[in-house]
Amino acid sequence: MLLPLGIVIAILFVFRSYFYFPSTVYGESMAPTLEDQNKIIISRIGDIERFDEIVFRAPNEEASYVKRVIGIPGDTIEYRNDVLYVNGKKYAEPYLNEMKKSMQGDTLFTNNFKLRDVIGENTIPDGYLFVMGDNRRNSKDSRMFGLIPQSSVIGEVKFRYYPIPHFGLTN
Repeated sequence: MLLPLGIVIAILFVFRSYFYFPSTVYGESMAPTLEDQNKIIISRIGDIERFDEIVFRAPNEEASYVKRVIGIPGDTIEYRNDVLYVNGKKYAEPYLNEMKKSMQGDTLFTNNFKLRDVIGENTIPDGYLFVMGDNRRNSKDSRMFGLIPQSSVIGEVKFRYYPIPHFGLTN
C-alpha cells in the first residue's frame, strides 16, 4: 500500500516541479483579466507568444509579476490613440474593452508611446520580451522597467481555479 502511494507522490512532485504549478496573483495590474488573490495554474512547458499571460521574476525585486506579453524579439511596438501597433500592424486587444469603457471623454487608457522612447531601440532584441499589465493605468511594466529577459519567465498562466465563479482557462 505504501509503494503505490509513494509512486503517486513522486509523480505529483515531478509534475509540479517541471510542468505545472499553482500560484497567486497579487495586485491589480492585470485587472479585470486576473484580480488580486486569484489562484492560477502556471505551465512551464511550451513557447511564449504575443498576448500570453506570463509570470516572471520581477526586475530588481524579490517578487514575481504577472503581465501580458505585448512584444517578442524582432517586434516594433507603438501605442497611438489607444491602439496597439506591432510591426506597423494594428492589433485589437479585446481583454481591455471592459476597462476602456470606464474611461471618460478623450482620456487615453494606454498613453501614446513608441518602443524607442521606452528602451532606446526600435526593435526588441533576441532573448527579451515587452510586457504590460491589462490595467494600463495601474501597472508597473516594461514601460517603467524596460524589457524582461526571456530567461526570467517562470511560465505561462493557463488556468484560474479561484474564485470559483471565474474557474476556467485563461486567455
